[in-house]
Order: sequence, then C-alpha cells, then structure tokens
Amino acid sequence: MSLLAARASLFDDLFRDLASGFTIKPLHGEPLPSQITLDVKESEGGYTVLAELPGVRKEDIHLDIHGRVVTIRAEVRQHDSQEQEERMLRSERYYGSVARSFELPMDVQLEGVTAKFDNGLLTLSLPKQAEAPRGQRIPIE
Repeated sequence: MSLLAARASLFDDLFRDLASGFTIKPLHGEPLPSQITLDVKESEGGYTVLAELPGVRKEDIHLDIHGRVVTIRAEVRQHDSQEQEERMLRSERYYGSVARSFELPMDVQLEGVTAKFDNGLLTLSLPKQAEAPRGQRIPIE
C-alpha cells in the first residue's frame, strides 16, 4: 500500500513538472495564489467570511453578491526587479486572476454588507436577509 502511494506521488510530481508551463511560478517571493482560501462562519444575524488573498492589492479585489451567491475575484500582479547601477539585470512580471464563488444557505441583505481588507485577509460581514413570509392556506368559501 505504501509503495502505491509513493508511486502515485512520484507520477504526480512528474506530471506537475511536465505541465509547469501552464502555471506561473515566480523565481522568488510568494507564489501566486491558485485559489482563494475561505472560512465561512454563521451566526444568528449573518455570515462572516475570511478570504486569504496574499500579495493582492485592495484595489484589485472585486466582490459581487447576487441573492445567496457570493463571488470574490482578484487580479494578481507581482513585479520583481533587481538593478545594479544603471544596467537592468533582471525584471519579471506576473499577472493573473483568481476567483471563487460559493452559495450561502440564505440570501444576503445587501444594505448591511461590510468588507475590510488588511494584510492579505479579506473579512466580509454578510447580514442575513429577513425570511420572506411563507405562503399560507386560504380557505375557499
């Protein structure tokens, strides 16, 4: 069983190295995020979402809410450069985008939504929409 796991890992590493041209990996610094990591917590009044977006500027984050579906998109830009005197020795630029959508159990009340971005962590406060009154049975005369 352990031999099978070792071989699977070996093949995964091989194919990851062969397909490395399809992903962007900086030579140094933090790698570009391939996915937005989320924590979603529920309370009586609403939801709290914590999304990790390392290396992303606040201006490059877009938040869309439609009913109970929340979408977070981010443009990732990274510029690495090294200079020595007047001659440029190396300059690299990395661009990409990541997005994540998820559905909550209840609709979100848009008027009370707050978003705060600090040190690579986006914190969303999403109040729950008051439940619509359920239909009731009407007696027929």
